[in-house]
Order: sequence, then structure tokens, then C-alpha cells
Amino acid sequence: MQALTLGYSPCPNDTFIFYGLVHGVVPGAPVFDEILQDIESLNLMAAEQCLDVTKISFHALAHLREEYCLLHSGGALGRGCGPLVVANPAVTSRDLATITIAIPGELTTAALLLRLHTPKDLNTVVMPFHEILPATASGTVDAGVIIHESRFTYSEYKLRKVVDLGEWWETTTGHPIPLGGILARRNLGGQLIATVDKALRSSVQYAYDHPDIVRQYIRAHAQEMDDTVLQQHIDLYVNQHTLDYGPDGEAAIKDLLLRAESVGIIPHSDLPIFANG
Repeated sequence: MQALTLGYSPCPNDTFIFYGLVHGVVPGAPVFDEILQDIESLNLMAAEQCLDVTKISFHALAHLREEYCLLHSGGALGRGCGPLVVANPAVTSRDLATITIAIPGELTTAALLLRLHTPKDLNTVVMPFHEILPATASGTVDAGVIIHESRFTYSEYKLRKVVDLGEWWETTTGHPIPLGGILARRNLGGQLIATVDKALRSSVQYAYDHPDIVRQYIRAHAQEMDDTVLQQHIDLYVNQHTLDYGPDGEAAIKDLLLRAESVGIIPHSDLPIFANG
């Protein structure tokens, strides 16, 4: 069988999750050709249907439900892990509707949460996530929505947290915050999708069971990241929901999509999120 294309980011949580799949240590797993890109690039590649299996923002999933279904494992969903809006000290949450805000991509869940939190015509500028902190600190933009390891480093830029979008979501809905998941093309067929899903769960479990083996691969793709920050990143974004969303995780994902549908941010779809409904 031809190798499946597999897209994921070089962030530590993704290299942790996918080590087993791309290194051939998961019995019965398909062969994958990995493609490492930042999350917004993966969102856009999936929109062009360039990838068989891919990490995705849940915001992007909402626009791709006709072509892709969600897998049960590999996702980033939890508590205390949502995007932050940061700014120089003079900016407050009341200013968000009138200032320039950097976002890490139009299809990111961070951008969706910002729009749900402040449902107005915001003045946003798209930037690669690693450029947002310097741009905010320099005054190029007034505020920035930060994700990934920027959560741990924004204070080094003398910036303050204006809004914790994850905390806002958790308080408003009671759900954990759904950030991103793993999609498979629906036209792969139910049997192959189920095989990939099972292999993905095994890959996550392999990383949990063999942390010393996967660490070198993670470090190779996070060369500029401090070891402490690297481990904080994994600990924050990899949890029990990464093995399987479970009922509370699935409820959170469905609620996010319903809320975004109800205000016209995303299109409606009658297709089930998962291949098996």
C-alpha cells in the first residue's frame, strides 16, 4: 500500500505523539510520509486536501467536515491550556474591539475563541505564532493571541495577560478547552481510518512508556527551546484526552462547533465528526 501523508507540527506535544507512527514501532500501523509544518500551514494544506492524516485546529475542522473526520486519539484538549491575549501593561480587555491584535492564523482555534469572546469586527493581523511576542513587545501590534510555548515566555517580553481565552471558555461552558485534533480523509474508508486511529493511540502510549527514546526526536525539532519549557509544553498539551477524548472531551468539541455555527463563524454540517458517528 502507498504510504499515507501525515502532517503535524514540530512542537514537542506533536513529536511526542507521532514518534511511534513515523519510526515504525507500532505493530500493524500503515506506513506514513511525515510532513512537519506549523499549525496554520497544516490547516491550509488540509483545506486543499493535500494530506491523508493531519493535526488540525478545531476551527479548521469546522470548515473541513465534508472531506475529513476526526480521530479519537492524538488531540490537544484539556484545562488551563488555552490561548492567551497578551499586551503591554496599558491595554485592558475593554480595548480589544478597538486595537490591533496579532493572531497565529485565521483558521486557528485561538482566532475562533477570540471571536467568540469578543463578537465584534476585530482588527486582526495574521503572524507566525513565534513572531507575535516580539511584535507585541515592540508595539508593531497592540496585543497578541499566543499559543504553544509562548504561554511560558511572554513575561520575558514584559507583557501582561489581558485575557485567558481558555479560562473564559471553561468558566462559560464548564468544558475543557478543545484546541486541536487529528483528522483523516473520509475517502480512506472506515476500515483504514479505524486502523490509523488504533495505531495513533498506540503511538501515544508508546511515548508515555518510552520517554527516554522519544526525547531525542523531540529535542531535534525544538532546538531553540529550553528543556524546562519543552517539558512544560508536553505536560500541558498531552494528557488523558490525548489517548481518547472520552465523553467530556467529545462534548466540548461539539459545543465549540455549535457555538461557532450559531453565530455564523463556521458552516453547518450534518455529517458526524467521527467516522463511526
